[in-house]
Amino acid sequence: MNNKFKTSIVILNGFLGSGKTTLFRNLLTQSKKKAISVCAIVNDMSDLDVDGELIASSDFIENNNNLESIHSCVLSSKKGIKKLEEALNKLCLNQNPKMIIIETSGSCHPMPLVEYFKNNEQFNLKKVYTLVDSLMLSHDFNYGKNLIPQMQINITNYKRDIVNLLVEQIMFSSDLILTKTDRIKKEKIAHIVQQIQGINPYTSINSISFGNLPIEYLLDSDFYDYDKVNGLIEELKPILEFESQVEKPYNLATRVIKDDRPFHPKRLWDVCHQYLDQRIYRSKGFFWLASRKKDSLLWNQAAAGINLELIGIWLSWIIEENNGNLLDSEIKLIKEKLSKESGRFGDRHCELTVIGDKTQVDKFTDALKSCFLNDKEIALWKNDYIFEDPWPKNIVKR
Repeated sequence: MNNKFKTSIVILNGFLGSGKTTLFRNLLTQSKKKAISVCAIVNDMSDLDVDGELIASSDFIENNNNLESIHSCVLSSKKGIKKLEEALNKLCLNQNPKMIIIETSGSCHPMPLVEYFKNNEQFNLKKVYTLVDSLMLSHDFNYGKNLIPQMQINITNYKRDIVNLLVEQIMFSSDLILTKTDRIKKEKIAHIVQQIQGINPYTSINSISFGNLPIEYLLDSDFYDYDKVNGLIEELKPILEFESQVEKPYNLATRVIKDDRPFHPKRLWDVCHQYLDQRIYRSKGFFWLASRKKDSLLWNQAAAGINLELIGIWLSWIIEENNGNLLDSEIKLIKEKLSKESGRFGDRHCELTVIGDKTQVDKFTDALKSCFLNDKEIALWKNDYIFEDPWPKNIVKR
């Protein structure tokens, strides 16, 4: 089949918290504004499909026909590849898009995806973008200098962990994007670039802020050069055969927290400062604070950094604070929606997923659960008690 008649594929790969979802959402928004025929596949290894929900609630979605969500497994596993094939076939059948953008989960190894598209005549792999968190490299790997030495130690000890994954994600990239470069010294960026070029001299390296990559870069690009990774595939294939059987590799564990209660803001602040370390790679989800009964918030943690985003207003608050600005028909509609909620606080709820090393994830998850209001505090909340709130008042509005 001629390449120009194939559906183009762009893969967004990178470790947990590297900024893939921010870039993904930006590209999808651009495709909508510029009337470019694009479909999307999002992958989350957790049972809680946070990224899928965020994309599904955006203006990009049209009748749920241009988005497929794959969760509860990593895309590079055999189960993930099977689900990927089903998603691709469904999107092409319903939409016949010009391009499909795939956002992988942070624990996804690129090789099985590259190999899949190499052997598939229906699709044309154009780009494998690898996003690298420059802040994480600076803190945990001495600006990238320790990556290869640590991987060599792993090889000597017949060990595979996230260091192997980080290095191999760089090796398979056609284009590498450094994120969070605004949070490290400018002169240190050159050190990171030098280390990455030593791992993959063929990849182009750029930095972006807030996911601002013009979608035209994806459209005008050449095809992925399989010749540059053929030797790498042969070398890694026997090693990754076992890994492909595992749906959550690299000693990673996921935990899901669901509760209708709000977090005590001061207790949550203290727990994050006490228990959050580099073994908690990622936590994300939706939540509310006892001090902010109006705000529906997005929790977005990667490594030692936590971002809060305002994503909406709870319907319960609208009814509670109604000052005559709503029509009777609007009040009736909102109350009908709230009547379907099972929680004690209307539509207010917390849903978080925590991803980390198996040795630490339960400890952090249990600590987070201890931050929910107890019965005595709930009674205080109902009487408009003012809870101490050290979290920033000015947060990003999504």
